[in-house]
Amino acid sequence: MRFLTLLSPLSNFAQMISVYFAEIWEFLIFIGRVSGIIIVLAGAIIWFTDANPKRGKGLVFGGIVLSIVVQYFVIYPPAFVVI
Repeated sequence: MRFLTLLSPLSNFAQMISVYFAEIWEFLIFIGRVSGIIIVLAGAIIWFTDANPKRGKGLVFGGIVLSIVVQYFVIYPPAFVVI
């Protein structure tokens, strides 16, 4: 019985760390979504204004790939994210 009371603070600490990881994860997902949108918009502006079409196409493609990767991590989150 003494062993279980000894582990209680450790499990509380682990749960607290898990909650912090979940909050950090949600913030990173938010940053990823916003930056994906900004990169696609900036690339489209550069591409369609003929300022630098090659760079604009690269930015649009990179923003789309970033958005796909972020969406993958939203669908399949790591184990510490408790839904």
